[in-house]
Amino acid sequence: MKTKFLALALITGLFLNSCSSSDDPTPTPVVTPATGEITGPITKDITYAYGNYTLKGIVKINEGVTVTFEAGSVITIDKATGDNALVVLKGGKLITKGTADKPVVFTEKSKLPGSWGGIIMYGDAPVNVAGGKSSSTSEDGNNISYGGTNANHNGGSLVYTRVEYAGSKLADGSKENNGFTFYSVGSGTTLDHLVSYKGADDGFEFFGGTVSMTNAISYGNYDDAFDWQDGWQGGANTNWFAYQTGKGNYGMEIEASANDNAYGPKVSNITLRREAGNVPESNDNQVDAFQFKREGNGEYSNIVIDGYGNYTTTGTPSTTYKGSAVSILDAATNDHQVKTSKIKILNVKITNTTNILPIGATPEILVAFPTGTFTQSDAATGASLSAGAWSTVDGVNLLK
Repeated sequence: MKTKFLALALITGLFLNSCSSSDDPTPTPVVTPATGEITGPITKDITYAYGNYTLKGIVKINEGVTVTFEAGSVITIDKATGDNALVVLKGGKLITKGTADKPVVFTEKSKLPGSWGGIIMYGDAPVNVAGGKSSSTSEDGNNISYGGTNANHNGGSLVYTRVEYAGSKLADGSKENNGFTFYSVGSGTTLDHLVSYKGADDGFEFFGGTVSMTNAISYGNYDDAFDWQDGWQGGANTNWFAYQTGKGNYGMEIEASANDNAYGPKVSNITLRREAGNVPESNDNQVDAFQFKREGNGEYSNIVIDGYGNYTTTGTPSTTYKGSAVSILDAATNDHQVKTSKIKILNVKITNTTNILPIGATPEILVAFPTGTFTQSDAATGASLSAGAWSTVDGVNLLK
């Protein structure tokens, strides 16, 4: 009996030791999200801890000021309060520390496209605006001068950040704003893993500057997925994904403000998809994947284009607009950019699109890309992005 009791005691001791509190995993601390209202102007450095905030008004980050948002923060706007936007002035910095599973999200209460002005950033990198001038005034309602000589301008670091339901006009702005708008932003700025979701204008728009953008999604924006002018020359762009659903115009609208620049941007790994039944904005009737105008140029490679078929209006009489992979809008762009090999569309796979070969917007524009400047490949893969919370809205994977 003693032997049995001793064995039982040993077993009991071993069990108790194996379940001792010292071996329990450390419990994950519960972090209560911070709350608060963000108004401007912001005149001193501030870091917004992980939390749920409201942004009210046209909030400007002043020169010399850095504003930081920690991962997982959600900033909500309410269009009922009037004009709203987050504006980074020249010399200011915006840093968003999002991650794949904890993005920083700017959204709007009503979830209606065109409900606020989005994120607008100003720098002093070079621009080449209409007439060959080196500066201009913004069209966003802020009426701020942009353009300079600082190619390395640093406006901060936007990482794993999503802007939803933007595209509102501000004050007396001459047009709508975008999800993200960059005025003469420089190459010292980081733009990585950004999402522009269901805005009333472009997903992303660049007005000159030297900044590049990597790993970007433009989803369901009413105008163009990607747009630029004023001599934007970002040269290290990659992994751009666009899905045009419901309403939308061009996949990319590319122009250089009627300046025959010796330089142009470079973008690799591009996917442009247009959902069946997608219609252009009223009276625009723009249904091309790539549209070049006003001397726009650049090099684009490893591209997937899908769904850019003809569009027929519902009026009487109806009119059919040609859908194409590449459209050249004017004779100057054809003569100065296409014919001189300043436009390169390389390794492109095209499906469900009416005009596979590049065309002119009118019969008078006869487009013939020089050998080697427009090449097709069934092996093209387009953008390569990993899904996660950063690319998921209301349970929908935007990349799927």
